[in-house]
Amino acid sequence: MLSGISLGVVFKIIMKAVVMPLLGAPSVNQVYHFLVGNTAALPGMLSTLTITAGFGEETVFRGYLFERCRKVFGRGKGATIATVLITSAIFASAHFVDQRWPGVEQAIFTGVFFGALFLFAGNLWLPMVTHAAFDLTALAMIYWDLESAIAHLFFQ
Repeated sequence: MLSGISLGVVFKIIMKAVVMPLLGAPSVNQVYHFLVGNTAALPGMLSTLTITAGFGEETVFRGYLFERCRKVFGRGKGATIATVLITSAIFASAHFVDQRWPGVEQAIFTGVFFGALFLFAGNLWLPMVTHAAFDLTALAMIYWDLESAIAHLFFQ
């Protein structure tokens, strides 16, 4: 479990400080900026990010959808790569509704990462814990108003 938590925290920092700035994403996620210092919103967000996002999304995208694609395409190397890319693209597109293109860009990278973790672990627990830690790290960055500072660690 600790390795999944560590992976989620480190991966979120890398995404925020390196990948997203290189893609030209805004340094602040305006959709969730209302959470800055918003203690009243924390209980709902904590449960939503842990249960719905971390465990729910992984069950749907890496559990159900991943396995359905493997049933259709097979388990060979090329089929596995296609499965990771297809499920990641669908996962990313689901983030367009509320987060627009920056959310899609981030989700394509995280989808591939969580898909690779699923393949490596052979079960859903590692990607579930990592996803929850990733999202909770994002929440902490937003709550403590650290997004911009972290997004500008390497690039101004």
